Amino acid sequence: MADNGEEKLIAVARHIAKTLGHTDSMTDDILKIFSNFDGRLREKLSDDGIDQTLKSLDRRLSRYISLDAPIWSNSVDVASFLHAVDQLIAAVRDWAPLAGNKRVARAEDLLQQTMLRMEDEFRALLESGGGSTDSTRQHPDYSDEDDDGSVEDESIPVAQPVADYDFLIEALPPGTVGDLHEIAKRMAAAGYEKECCAAYGACRREFLEQSLSRLGLPKLSIDEVQRMPWTQLEDEIERWIKAINVTLRVLLPSERRLCDSIFSGFPSDADLSFIEVCRGSIIQLLNFADAVAISSRSPERLFKVLDVYETIRDLMPEFELLFLDDCCLPLRNEAVTVWKRLGEVIRGIFLELENLIRRDPAKSAVPGGGLHPITRYVMNYLRAACRSRLTLEQVFEESGDADYGKGDMASSSSLTAQLAWIMELLETSLEAKSRVYKDAALSCVFMMNNGRYMVQKVRDNELGALLGDDWIRKNMAKVRQFHVKYQRSCWGKLLSYLKVDQNSSAKGLRDQLKLFNASFEETCRSQSSWVIFDEQLKEELKISVSGHLSPAYRNFIGRLHAFADVGKHADRHIRYSLDDIETRITALFQGTAAGTGRK
Repeated sequence: MADNGEEKLIAVARHIAKTLGHTDSMTDDILKIFSNFDGRLREKLSDDGIDQTLKSLDRRLSRYISLDAPIWSNSVDVASFLHAVDQLIAAVRDWAPLAGNKRVARAEDLLQQTMLRMEDEFRALLESGGGSTDSTRQHPDYSDEDDDGSVEDESIPVAQPVADYDFLIEALPPGTVGDLHEIAKRMAAAGYEKECCAAYGACRREFLEQSLSRLGLPKLSIDEVQRMPWTQLEDEIERWIKAINVTLRVLLPSERRLCDSIFSGFPSDADLSFIEVCRGSIIQLLNFADAVAISSRSPERLFKVLDVYETIRDLMPEFELLFLDDCCLPLRNEAVTVWKRLGEVIRGIFLELENLIRRDPAKSAVPGGGLHPITRYVMNYLRAACRSRLTLEQVFEESGDADYGKGDMASSSSLTAQLAWIMELLETSLEAKSRVYKDAALSCVFMMNNGRYMVQKVRDNELGALLGDDWIRKNMAKVRQFHVKYQRSCWGKLLSYLKVDQNSSAKGLRDQLKLFNASFEETCRSQSSWVIFDEQLKEELKISVSGHLSPAYRNFIGRLHAFADVGKHADRHIRYSLDDIETRITALFQGTAAGTGRK
């Protein structure tokens, strides 16, 4: 290396060379100017001086350039080689004012060959995971074995699946990292930083790709994901969630630290190398999520889409931290875009649920007035969906769309308004289905069953917390109203047969009793097959029927016995005793028609 005096002279020479520009006589001009200052510089920049230096460097470096064995396998060779490289870089820099000189051109060619060899050594160290005499390759975070214990021939270690993300991987031994840093530093000094970054990117990219493969995530195109059967895609989503968590929380932070160590002092090279390593894998991971986002919006897909949405959302801090630099901005933006698109899909799935309710045919009334499958499906669906309440609130608030609300719900949160709107659509659909029943009482039973089920599914969970106590009270009141309608439409007619007044005659009462017996028999026969899914509601209805009918029947029979011409022969006319009436009422609603399931 030049001493302090030479460095000053060389700096002045460079300044003058820049001032003179490149001409055929430039070398002589510079030498003439400096001849009066220092003979050492003239000697250094003379053809003989360049020849002497170049021959020495060529002799020392050529043996390493053509060496069959890795240079970094011998620490003595490493020290000698690096010293010669430093001298060559300094010489080429010093000879920069003499551009065009044939000897300088040979020096630049030697530098290129040297850098190619350094690049080879750089790759070899990366691929072997070691090589220095003071380095160790073994590390507990890696394995060269397949899952069945067989040893692979691959030279690059692959990370094993992990469950705990709170650690970083020491991808390479400290000694190897130091060696790589020394190579990177010299390649950058020689102007070969792009080649160094490309070599790093190629080697470490392969490591990352193999790590994803080991985590069980295959490379799938968007078309392949979309064509995949849903049951298979569900399994792939589970593997994807594990893979992206390991990648963003373990592999890439470890890679970022490795880049910063190897390219210490060269932050732009560290950034470039890091993005070269991870771009392909991150695009692969995001493409999978995007394929999930643009696939079918069937309601049953909501829960897995929520999983994908929440995974990317929870990893956004990692995206922001890892891809902070401008060169990483496209990846960061793509992650945000996919995340937002998943939110759109979730909102779209709820719209599809609305359409499913609207399309369900009104003719599909359930025998016996039991639970309709659409009621059971929608209520269990919403109850399960609201376990992700916080996520859904975020999704619907981000939409900026509050048009779902009706009436009092217009001032509620977007999610609450959406849920209330779906419940309103369901109720409207059930009302249309109830009109299919020819018996008004059976229509009331159908609405009681489905209304009661809706209230029960809303209580004591997140769905109820969103809809609120007022919604529960209003819908319980609707169930009671249908209860009253049922009483009036069915048992009201029977009670009319049991009315007696001062003008009632024995014959009139006997005629009324005949009508009552026939109607009571038919009512009990038909309603014995009707369905009340909820035991409490069933008992309430029976108690209500008995409470109205039994006293009226007792009073009617008493009045009938009061007539002398009937009393002696009452058994001829009275088909049911009071106990018989109670027994027949107890036997109501024993139906087991389809749709009675309560889950």
